[in-house]
Amino acid sequence: MVQKIKQIARSLFDIDPSERLKIFFLSAAYFCIIAGYTVAKELKDTVFNAIVGYEYIPKARIIAMLVLVPAILFYALLVDRIRRYQLLTYYSMFYGVMAIVFAFFLNHPSIGMANTAQSPYRLFGWLFYFFLEGFTPFVISVFWAFSNSITNQKSAKKNYGLLVAGSKLGGMLGATIGLVVMVLNRLGPKTLAKDIINHQVLLGCFGLFCLVVPVVVYMLMKKVPGRYLHGYQAVYELEKKRSKEEKTKTGMFAGLQMLIKYPYVLGIFAMLFFYEIINSVLSYHRVRIAKMYATNLNEGAFSSSDMAFYLFGVVFCVHFIGLLISLLGTRTLLEFLGERWALILIPALNIILMFSLFVFYGPTIFIVVSIMGKSINYALGYPVREQLYIPTPKEIKFKAKSWNDAFGGKFGKTTGSFFNDLAQKASVAASSTIHIAFFAVISVFWLIAAVLLGRKFDWAVKNNAVIGDSSEGESAKKTS
Repeated sequence: MVQKIKQIARSLFDIDPSERLKIFFLSAAYFCIIAGYTVAKELKDTVFNAIVGYEYIPKARIIAMLVLVPAILFYALLVDRIRRYQLLTYYSMFYGVMAIVFAFFLNHPSIGMANTAQSPYRLFGWLFYFFLEGFTPFVISVFWAFSNSITNQKSAKKNYGLLVAGSKLGGMLGATIGLVVMVLNRLGPKTLAKDIINHQVLLGCFGLFCLVVPVVVYMLMKKVPGRYLHGYQAVYELEKKRSKEEKTKTGMFAGLQMLIKYPYVLGIFAMLFFYEIINSVLSYHRVRIAKMYATNLNEGAFSSSDMAFYLFGVVFCVHFIGLLISLLGTRTLLEFLGERWALILIPALNIILMFSLFVFYGPTIFIVVSIMGKSINYALGYPVREQLYIPTPKEIKFKAKSWNDAFGGKFGKTTGSFFNDLAQKASVAASSTIHIAFFAVISVFWLIAAVLLGRKFDWAVKNNAVIGDSSEGESAKKTS
């Protein structure tokens, strides 16, 4: 039995010696990113609810998309002017510092949570919401873009599961911190002051985790030899050629142009879009159930801390199950099925979850399906989806990806919010039928996108081609 456990452990952590240090530092950086985000993500809704009002969240999601446009254009300018690891360093530092600033003002008597009068005109609540909405495209997305730029497809297939496992450990730590803080809140009488301090402590932890990331990235660049930071060979050669010809700058609208020009990039957008639609529908019910829990626990008096406690418990379960999947299933599935079939497996698993939801309909199954759907997305969906960027040039990895991650997710959430509003207005019987039809249509399009993307990815890797290069057809002929 012991010998068998050792064999499993060796298979899980069988990493090429030249890759070990790089994977360690990447895992450590992702650990900090997700640990911090797990602490702060659930605060986005609780703080916004306390300052502005829960009913304005759908509007906040729509406005967030407009706010992100100039931010992404500025980011695109930075891509052309600074090195890739510096992007991750600077954005992590920005979020670390700003998180501490927001934490300080949470207790402000007029603009912070100390003012209990909810109003859509309270700017601080909106800014806080937009601040956290930008974390995915400007930190998580940049981390993956950087990882994809220094990793080839063979290494990604073997090791991205370990990166995700590191992030799940970070997520579990972040959720545990949240749970501990909220448990301490239950000791003694509940007051608004304690509620605010809890949120300040958690936001401060988020800031500290973000500030550790630049240190880890610096160590990676210092300790890992440059020959192990090339990534996909065809892309490396293409970008080296462009650098000699001084054609590295592509403009701040290049990402949007690539998204429109290349069906492959649009397909990655679709994968995220379809997932976020379903996740948004489930998240709405998850937050609603958490709010009911917090209200019932206090005999009709709502508590932001109790709502956050419930949400942190759900998030811990998501990361724990995600850890098991990433350690025991991600690498095995990728090596056994390959990228193409792994892509198809993701919407297929979600179809099974949706079917279970309607068979065992109720609050508990909503939470279970939400947990499983998020776990599968984090542990399998993320590494599979991110590998799709490996055979693409810099402007797609960084610029188009920022548009995909910002607006694929946001459009999906907005579409899901519109659907939630529609379903609310229908009768109970009609609502169930509407949900079934809606999820069925989304699932069919999701499957089609997965099939086409997998086919294109296999073609690129087989022919050592670059997707997004105008001469990719010629490259394929030369290498075939």
